[in-house]
Amino acid sequence: MTARATSLPHSRLRSSGGTPVVGTVTRGTTNPNRLRRMDRWIAAVHGAELRRAPEPVAVDLGYGAAPWTAVELLARLRTAAPRTHVFGVEIEPARVAAALPYEREGLAFRHGGFEVPVPGRPHLIRAANVLRQYDEGQVAEVWGRLCARLAPADPGSGGGLLVEGTCDEIGRRHVWVALGPEGPRTVTFATRLGSLDRPSDLAERLPKALIHRNVPGEPVHAFLRDFDRAWAAAAPYASYGARQRWIRTVRDLRADWPVVDGITRWRQGEVTVRWAALAPRV
Repeated sequence: MTARATSLPHSRLRSSGGTPVVGTVTRGTTNPNRLRRMDRWIAAVHGAELRRAPEPVAVDLGYGAAPWTAVELLARLRTAAPRTHVFGVEIEPARVAAALPYEREGLAFRHGGFEVPVPGRPHLIRAANVLRQYDEGQVAEVWGRLCARLAPADPGSGGGLLVEGTCDEIGRRHVWVALGPEGPRTVTFATRLGSLDRPSDLAERLPKALIHRNVPGEPVHAFLRDFDRAWAAAAPYASYGARQRWIRTVRDLRADWPVVDGITRWRQGEVTVRWAALAPRV
């Protein structure tokens, strides 16, 4: 299956940085605490990188009709890196105007899209539930644009991080791809374990780069198949709770898949796998 490459739309509007806005308006659906799982993971795995930066900048790209996720991102990142500044970026001018009363020290809102009109090179760009309305063939261009805006890697730093993915309306199930300046690194599956019947329930939340690839012959399909089999084999551990069953499942999954995190993250209902193992076949 080959994705059809399509170009991103350019708006006639100008962003806060004076450049043409790149992208289209999203539905804007948002809820408080919707992105808590993603935020928690970012603070844990990228917090040290943010702390190393003298003035770390994070971007909540496409925060939606209300600014809750940007407000929450600031609070959560500052627990890991107190000097972090957050910019909420939205392509719909009315949403930016509505968010301005929520500005405070460390939090500002800007009009823009994938050009990311913020000062300097961000150390983090979070784009949650943004690419679902785009074609699969547009994902690579979006990723390329956003990765080019990240703080570069150097001998003492891995550079900035782009986190792009999808979750349900109340944040119980979430899958995201983490990318550095060089491109995609990992895929993380995160869930409230009490809501899960089987791991493949997360398939409906795969990010745009993977959701159409959940078919026989594609690596992500094989991964979810093996995940379900390991979950079934771990059924005896359910008597100790869903968390213990998940931990046992991921331990078994490591035999065949490059899981890169450990039990601290598994206890949170997460598992992270190298992107190369799940990347679509050309």
